[in-house]
Amino acid sequence: MFTTFLQFEAERFNGWVYDAKLRRNIQNLLLQIPQTQNSENFWATYWHKAWQIQPNSLALSHLSAYLQETCYWAVKRTIPQFTSLQSSLSDCFQIAIAQVPKILKGCDPNQKASLKSYSNVAFGNIIRDALRQQQEIDYANDWALLLKLSRKRLQEALQNAGVTDEIITHYLLAWKSFTDGYILSKSPGVRKLQKPDQDTWDTITQLYNRERLTLKNPGIECNAETLEKWLVFCAKQVRSYLYPVVSSLNLPKLGQTEGELQDDLPDNTHESLLASLIDQEEAETQKNQQIEIHNLLITALAKLTPQSQQLLQLYYQQGLTQQQIAQQQQIQQYQVSRQLAKARESLLLAITKWSQEKMHISPTSNVVKYISSVLEEWLQNYFSNLESHSSKEK
Repeated sequence: MFTTFLQFEAERFNGWVYDAKLRRNIQNLLLQIPQTQNSENFWATYWHKAWQIQPNSLALSHLSAYLQETCYWAVKRTIPQFTSLQSSLSDCFQIAIAQVPKILKGCDPNQKASLKSYSNVAFGNIIRDALRQQQEIDYANDWALLLKLSRKRLQEALQNAGVTDEIITHYLLAWKSFTDGYILSKSPGVRKLQKPDQDTWDTITQLYNRERLTLKNPGIECNAETLEKWLVFCAKQVRSYLYPVVSSLNLPKLGQTEGELQDDLPDNTHESLLASLIDQEEAETQKNQQIEIHNLLITALAKLTPQSQQLLQLYYQQGLTQQQIAQQQQIQQYQVSRQLAKARESLLLAITKWSQEKMHISPTSNVVKYISSVLEEWLQNYFSNLESHSSKEK
């Protein structure tokens, strides 16, 4: 589940392939944890927290493997919503699965929703937004795309391409001059705008050369050819920014016959995280067991005869000896001893039966001896707390 990846053939699902490195990694970790902790939810939480500590660790690959099927069905469900689609199923799958880091960042493991259920919704939104955006980019030519663009989005695209701030300033001015100087045709089809004619280029050029003088570093005058070259470059960078090429972690290394890109991801998983998660789960499990045993014993205690309950109260709450209880109740000491023993035995039987059914623990002599000591401690604490509550109420 955490080491296998979907395989496509002729744009269709063609089975699963496992990753040897991920498999070795998780097999080593399996040796360190109790069998009772080996669950899907445990590992999903473990790798999510490991990724939060080390985003570039193998945790990302494990979670990418884990979410393969969820991503596949989300894509399969979303694609039919688009009548005209240029991308294939495998392309859409790669677009969505590449956003696993974004999903991991948005999912809060402390909330009730599991990583898988959160991802199911997130993958659908991601691929839906990507396909809508792709349609706009595919249908619009460079000039229509630039007209529909916002200044902020163009600036982000140029920054993403590594263009310096000074050059970006001139490109943004060229874009503003283009949008201000471009005369829209009477055709309502905005996506198929024609390239500016010579008169329009002259207007754009005049606007740019006039406004550049207001810049801190105005530079030299530009002609129409230079501005066209700049604008075409801007459109190219916007397309790359809005619809980037997605690379899988399973792609082969460039120029090498063996190995994949994910092989270079460092394995920085800390044993302390594993130990911490196990300790947390064990503490939570132990706490739940204690609550369950406490409720079980209260129920069993209520089923005892009133006389047995009174004897336990005198012995544990008031701290009387068997002899003192016998004198107070005007019965023989051996009768007190037998009735106390019978009451403890009834409670002990209830815990032993619970441990067999819930914990699958065989009632060996050592186990019974341990349960007996736990029961004795519980009786002392329970009746001591009753005495404390009674004192406070008085």
